[in-house]
Amino acid sequence: MYPAPMETWKPQSRTLYKISVIVVLLLWLLPLIIIMLASFMTADQLNTGGRGLNLPNPFSIEGYRTAFTNQDFMASFMNSFLVVIPVTAISVCLATMAGYGLSKYRFRGQILIFAIFVGGNFVPFQILMVPVLRLTQDLGIYNTRWALILFHGAFQTGFCVFFMRNFIAQLPSELIEAARVEGANEWQIFRRIVLPLVVPAMSALAVLIFTFVWNDFFWSLVLTPASPEGMLAPAGLNNIIKGRFYNAWNVLAAGSLLVALPPVLMFFVLQKQFIAGLTLGANKG
Repeated sequence: MYPAPMETWKPQSRTLYKISVIVVLLLWLLPLIIIMLASFMTADQLNTGGRGLNLPNPFSIEGYRTAFTNQDFMASFMNSFLVVIPVTAISVCLATMAGYGLSKYRFRGQILIFAIFVGGNFVPFQILMVPVLRLTQDLGIYNTRWALILFHGAFQTGFCVFFMRNFIAQLPSELIEAARVEGANEWQIFRRIVLPLVVPAMSALAVLIFTFVWNDFFWSLVLTPASPEGMLAPAGLNNIIKGRFYNAWNVLAAGSLLVALPPVLMFFVLQKQFIAGLTLGANKG
């Protein structure tokens, strides 16, 4: 059974539903609103009890000015793009090719290979800390952005393959067989038939991976503990108020909002593709 369209509800039910949505949305946004208000206050206002839903009096951009002029924080902020963009591109591209091979070809060991990709998602990442740390040290990339790129590129690919394989499996095999009959080689089939059909799924996956890696805190501290140019922005927030003798919560609030902004912007830019990718293949019955 499926829910009835809202247009068929009783007027009282529609009104109650709309009020409930507004209330839940405000409760969900409440912490963000408090942080936003704090970012426009001065440190003295916050330290003298100006926290909560109090309006800044007066409004101040001191927190944002300090965040933008903090070299260590900005280095980690810009480094996040240099890590997240390659990881997203590597993971999505490899997963699309692997997903195509695992869904449209039949070969010995196919299920085992797919199970390895899926099984990697169930391994607690904390138990990988020592092996990954030693591996990056042996490769000479410890405390550099390459350590994060290689680790996240490998670790995220398992989930990406699982994601893309299920989408590509829904594509009609008759399209691929018809292209082979017409003389197209496998690369042409993949590039001209499969890729255009899975662009929404790739966009949805890119948004997810961008957000996952951008918000990484644990591995940034493990693999790049002493390099602002290597660590990611969430870990770089630790440097934004380093060396101060008082709690500059306005600076930390401003930095937190700046760190949260890129994934939100990416979602809104790719919103249509993201929704289309998540609902691709969904049907009634």
